[in-house]
Amino acid sequence: MMSVRAINGCFIIRSATTGGAPPVSLFRHRIQRLRASHLREFSKLGFGFPLLRQNTGGGDAPSCSSCIHSLVESVSQELESVSRRKGSRIRVRASVKVKLTSYGEVVEDKLVNQELEAGLLLEFKKDPERVLLAVTHRPDGKKNWMVFDQNGVSCSIKPQQITYIVPGVFNFDHTGLTDFLQRAQDNLDPQLLEFAWVELLEKNKPVTPEELAEIIYGRSDPLESYCAHFLLSKDEIYFSVLESKGSRSIYSPRRTEQVEELLRRQRVKEAEEREFQEFIQLLKSSKKAPSHSKPPKSSWLADDKVRENIDSLKAYAIDAWASIDQRKLAGVILKSMGLQKTAVSALNLLIDIGYFPVHVNLDLLKLNLPTDHSDAVVEAAEVLLSESSDLDAARRIDLTHLKVYAIDVDEADELDDALSATRLQDGRIKIWIHVADPARYVTPGSKVDREARRRGTSVFLPTATYPMFPKKLAMEGMSLRQGEICNAVSVSVVLRSDGSVAEISVENSIIRPTYMLTYESAAELLHMNLQEEVELRLLSEAAFLRSQWRHEQGAVDTTTLETRIKVVNPEDPEPLINLYVENQADPAMRLVFEMMILCGEVIATFGSQHNIPLPYRGQPQSNIDVSAFAHLPEGPVRSASIVKVMRAAEMNFRCPVRHGVLGIPGYVQFTSPIRRYMDLTAHYQIKAFLRGGDNFPFSAGELEGIAASVNMQNRVVRKLCNSGLRYWVIEFLRRQQKGKKYTALILRFVKDRIASLLLVEVGFQATAWVSEGKQVGDEVEVRVEEAHPRDDLILLKEVL
Repeated sequence: MMSVRAINGCFIIRSATTGGAPPVSLFRHRIQRLRASHLREFSKLGFGFPLLRQNTGGGDAPSCSSCIHSLVESVSQELESVSRRKGSRIRVRASVKVKLTSYGEVVEDKLVNQELEAGLLLEFKKDPERVLLAVTHRPDGKKNWMVFDQNGVSCSIKPQQITYIVPGVFNFDHTGLTDFLQRAQDNLDPQLLEFAWVELLEKNKPVTPEELAEIIYGRSDPLESYCAHFLLSKDEIYFSVLESKGSRSIYSPRRTEQVEELLRRQRVKEAEEREFQEFIQLLKSSKKAPSHSKPPKSSWLADDKVRENIDSLKAYAIDAWASIDQRKLAGVILKSMGLQKTAVSALNLLIDIGYFPVHVNLDLLKLNLPTDHSDAVVEAAEVLLSESSDLDAARRIDLTHLKVYAIDVDEADELDDALSATRLQDGRIKIWIHVADPARYVTPGSKVDREARRRGTSVFLPTATYPMFPKKLAMEGMSLRQGEICNAVSVSVVLRSDGSVAEISVENSIIRPTYMLTYESAAELLHMNLQEEVELRLLSEAAFLRSQWRHEQGAVDTTTLETRIKVVNPEDPEPLINLYVENQADPAMRLVFEMMILCGEVIATFGSQHNIPLPYRGQPQSNIDVSAFAHLPEGPVRSASIVKVMRAAEMNFRCPVRHGVLGIPGYVQFTSPIRRYMDLTAHYQIKAFLRGGDNFPFSAGELEGIAASVNMQNRVVRKLCNSGLRYWVIEFLRRQQKGKKYTALILRFVKDRIASLLLVEVGFQATAWVSEGKQVGDEVEVRVEEAHPRDDLILLKEVL
């Protein structure tokens, strides 16, 4: 046993192989705590470290910093004394050769690698993150060796995987690896490196693992040599590799300023690690908390670092990371939480901590569509609302004497259009389609207009509406409001008895909407046939005439069932789902549909008469032989078959294009300028003409460029709306009673007996296998076997 010497009131205790506490250097060049990063590195081999203890000789002992030099000298003397007393002991060193320097001096070559043979104890790199101890067993080919590792696994390794051969060990029994590792653990103390660094830096002397073992343990036996190698190989502060060859390395003490900088970086890294672990603990506690006790979403965004971590998980959940570093950060978080590195794991974690609601719309996040308007746009909109003047005030006709019907879905926030009708003395019907006038406030190129163009359209989801214009401007300024004087662009049409257009006009107007009706209430009023609502009956009569006339012109009927869903409190785990199925053939819906088509035809005609560049829409119908579908029942089945063969729509910005499917000579979307930007461009152009000139805001070429970008955005929004609707229909079906039966129409066969079905009660299409003998148009009964909205999965089974 190494003697215990008192040096200025301090103690250095025991040699490497004696019992008791591990050897420590209690007073170091800098008194610092054991570093967590070192401990983490050593723990990869399962090594742990006991707490360090310090004894002092009394209150009069000098400070630690004043006795460092004495400590180093005394310990060195003590080690030399121990070595002399052990003269009979043979030191175990690595294989030694000599080499000749340029000065003719013979020196020891410390980088000679030991030849491999069976029974050697070595360390090898298993993978980029792990090194293992192993015992060589036998050659495996010309260069490789079979080894038994510390886990009892036999494997083949390449010579370049070997990181250290423990010197002086031959015929090692691999069953002793566990004991060797345990004894090594008792001797590993990274603080010993600082003690050795002080001594070697003063002498500017490089060191091998065996030489370091002599310094810190007083001997270079196999166990001590391996411990010294391990400390050096994991050290990132005090030593650097000076020279390396194979599994042999020589290390050099770093300069003082380098060590100080590395220590500073280490402290920063340790602080970041503590902060990260606090975040992980916050995730774990939030995950365990009941729903009502989870932290609010805002709390995750208050701190920059926490927000950065959450953002990385969000990006991982939607496969949209901004950088490799962000992806790695999310992976580290998931691993620390014991989760797989998958998008689903990231999503579920964000739901479990309460950051995401259970039914979060991932498509909305993936597409990164704008939702809220910026403060600058909202401020600009409020200025327009309070300060803008009406350039068309002197030219507006007063139509407030007309009874005006606005018909829309019950949850509509903004109303774009309304209808009036009267019978002329000659018996013809005159119709007015009144369209909201947002161009009364917004001018092309303004801040609010640019934002509307960027959005392209309002977004209507089951859970929320994201308007094209700031809500206050849209609702209080632009929208038609019941009983109030409203600005409008009124399109008037006189119909002939066959439903064709006889006279048209387009004028700026003021109106006072009389009724705000839902489709259901409008249908009920039509059914009641009240004498006092003669104007509504006239509108219904006009719609019937128009429908007949269009079909005589070759129009194709594509009416079907349409599903509409409104989710109440979508943030709740089980929100209320209101589902509506609308039949487009219902009288009120047909009325509005015909009037909107009529308005589009009139605007196209008006634009053509006055050479106004407009977004004219057309759709060829030449390839559709409607008679080929006559055997199919009218309604959704026939419509689905016709839509499958319809050609894509076309656009022209100089003159009208025939719209064969609608059966009209030209068409311009004009009736939703608050919701659709291309409708707004038509308003800009028409109103410029009404103000008395041909100085239009946009040329045909400019309109074409605008339409290209806006239509691209509209396709994205349409995809989002369809996926959102489908999600909530599947969620609705998931909640229904198990085994509930649904009536379904066979729309077509996809493959063999797999058919595309329309569930009549929910207006939803899905596929299912149907029995032999069933044909397109037949009704079948099905039940829902499985419904998983997050996976977009719905499994139906025919009830036989």
